[in-house]
Amino acid sequence: MTENLENQSQDNLETSLAQVQTLLAKMRLVEELVHKQGGPRQDLVENLVHKQNLAELQRKLEELHPADVAYILEALPLDERRLVWGQVKSERDGEILLEVSDSVRESLIQMMDKAELLAAAESLDTDEIADIAADLPHDVIQELLTSLDAQKRAHLQSALAYPEDTVGALMDFEMVTIRVDVTLEVALRYLRRLGELPDQLDKLFVVDREDAIIGVLPLKRLLTTDPEASVAAVMVEDFIKFHPEDEAQEAAQAFERYDLVMAPVVDAQGRLIGRLTVDAVLDYIRESADADMLSMAGLKEEEDLFSTVWRSAKNRWMWLSINLATAFIASRVIGAFEGSIEKLAALAALMPIIAGIGGNTGNQTIALIVRGLALGQITQANARRLVVKELGVALFNGLLWGSVVGVFAWLLYDNLALGGVMALAMLLNLIVAALAGIFIPMTLERMKRDPAVGSSVLLTFTTDSMGFFIFLGLATVLLL
Repeated sequence: MTENLENQSQDNLETSLAQVQTLLAKMRLVEELVHKQGGPRQDLVENLVHKQNLAELQRKLEELHPADVAYILEALPLDERRLVWGQVKSERDGEILLEVSDSVRESLIQMMDKAELLAAAESLDTDEIADIAADLPHDVIQELLTSLDAQKRAHLQSALAYPEDTVGALMDFEMVTIRVDVTLEVALRYLRRLGELPDQLDKLFVVDREDAIIGVLPLKRLLTTDPEASVAAVMVEDFIKFHPEDEAQEAAQAFERYDLVMAPVVDAQGRLIGRLTVDAVLDYIRESADADMLSMAGLKEEEDLFSTVWRSAKNRWMWLSINLATAFIASRVIGAFEGSIEKLAALAALMPIIAGIGGNTGNQTIALIVRGLALGQITQANARRLVVKELGVALFNGLLWGSVVGVFAWLLYDNLALGGVMALAMLLNLIVAALAGIFIPMTLERMKRDPAVGSSVLLTFTTDSMGFFIFLGLATVLLL
């Protein structure tokens, strides 16, 4: 059922994108035809047609959710994106800026003047402003701080004070608190008086007179328990809470483990200062997954699909240069055995097999290790057993698939000794790949670096260089 809903939602998104692209193509076609026709009042006609087309586009955008508009903007080239963004009503600018990716948000902000940016930011909550603050010009932030009331200004400064990837950077300030010494009936009357409740609210925070949190009152208990009962008798005193300095990754794991919808955030004295909600955690998980995927592909940062050639090229330079350096090293390994390759040309045809299978095995191991490190499942206590287990897997696969490629080489070149070298090289390189797949990300983690960043590049260098060296070295010693 969930999969069907996801497919339906994606279909709707793609349909909306196609409709907007069709409108844009129609606009270009009609305006070109009108321009070619000429006439005494051509400028007036062109202006009228243009306004009609823009009005139709604006009506279509008004029907869409801000997240859907963000999806469309991300899929449009810069000139069409500028046109569509100009037709979005100003009161929706803030919501859409929140939804688009960082790189696309930067391009949209460049299209806006200071007054538009201030209006968009002022329409958002303080935690939402903090989400886009890094992309806003400094003078806009300063003017925004002066325009907010004292409470919102304090909240915004608090959110901006915490580093990215911490709970403090993700928390919001829409909390509902009650006292411990009131009845449930009083609590219900208080909620009715509020009229509108914050999103993702599944519990009330019970605080004392110093705003220190002493418990939580789940809404289901509030609604199903005798209204004459006291909050003290019904509240839950054993609950999950976070500090603003806690790592967001650990908080995300706690939300998944305990099926949390929201949780309080407290300072060192236990005073309630904010809350963390599941939607903020999901956004963080998605952004982290995207960043890891891009990092493993050798991209320094998220890249706009339609950014300039110069910017896209610069974003890819770092790991391309590293790849180039490692490729030169691997080529020198091959160069050291040029004489062996000249004597037995089959070595040149077979050596990529050893390196390729080793790289595949190492990437499988890296994926498991990076996931285990991210989830906190790998510790000093179990690391030794993990190494032994992965070596066992490499040994088993090396014997099995080494035998397969050995027989293949024997039958293909009618050389039993060459098949034996092939099998032994495969076994040894799979063991090297397993060790590299374990120790490269674990070493990066120990160095306080993201283990997902660069692991695959370093692994490829290791398995290629060692694969060539092992295979050609064995062939030189045993065959030539």
